[in-house]
Amino acid sequence: MKLAVVGVTGLVGRIILKVLGERSFPVDQLIPVVSSKSEGQSIQFREQEFRVTDHLQAIREKPAIAIFSAGGDVSREWAPRYAEAGIRVIDNSSAWRMDPVIPLIVPEINAEILTADDYLIANPNCSTIQLVMVLAPLHARYSIKRVVVSTYQSVTGTGAKAVRQLENERKGIVGEMAYPYPIDLNLFPHGGAFQENGYTAEEMKLVNETRKILDASSIMVSPTVVRVPVMVGHSEAVNIEFARDFNLPEIYSILSDTPGLTIQDDIQNNIYPMPILAEGLDDVFVGRIRRDESLKNALNLFIVSDNLRKGAATNAVQIAEYLRKYVEIDQ
Repeated sequence: MKLAVVGVTGLVGRIILKVLGERSFPVDQLIPVVSSKSEGQSIQFREQEFRVTDHLQAIREKPAIAIFSAGGDVSREWAPRYAEAGIRVIDNSSAWRMDPVIPLIVPEINAEILTADDYLIANPNCSTIQLVMVLAPLHARYSIKRVVVSTYQSVTGTGAKAVRQLENERKGIVGEMAYPYPIDLNLFPHGGAFQENGYTAEEMKLVNETRKILDASSIMVSPTVVRVPVMVGHSEAVNIEFARDFNLPEIYSILSDTPGLTIQDDIQNNIYPMPILAEGLDDVFVGRIRRDESLKNALNLFIVSDNLRKGAATNAVQIAEYLRKYVEIDQ
């Protein structure tokens, strides 16, 4: 199989290569694609060195799949051109997620909607992925009416420039700012550009993507995004109101039986999800599971995941694995 990775030298691009290796994805020929500013570089994959290339050359080489992680502008310009050439694109940007004809996929939840006609597939936002991993099995059993979610998102969700800002601030170095304020020893309720309704772009992704993935436009979602001085790993405090009552033992059983979820919930021993425990892992971790005593049929819980892995790279590779296994593609 020929596989292209677009944006291979970026934060997520490098993790994509790592995940491909860890999961033994069958890559006979890797085609690493970069922007013009990275031309001439080489990357290592499975102890081999590969020279990076540009989009036109990548399309000429006709990979079966191209995983994009190079930002929305690149995806809007180039993803359709790859797809038109018969290359299946898995796009990690926000460019195509809310297009009504483009599938938005979390493999454990809705991969079965993919067909041989899908040449452009959207990877959801990192904070959405970990949220719906928990919501989906609970919605299937109890029918969710409303979700209130506050996220505590790490700087890697913004990119390499934000990582440098945090590192510089911790070293006392004055450098380029990714954010309008210092992030070290600070946090701010601001993720993405503010919209006309007063919410940020990151917050509206949680609303719209959750509804699309769960195929449930009636679910009400009230989000607040907070950026925190954590390097890797997004956390979410979530309140869920169901249409019917539940019992906690069944909640634990449902979540325990859901592939890709791990329960960390032993308050007697101070065991609960934390970014420092999730970093480098692919599961979504859930804990602090408890009934909301202020509202009928409502549940509180806390969700953590590595935003670079399941929130981006791993989810994209899982989509590629599904395509290879269940959708007829020219390898």
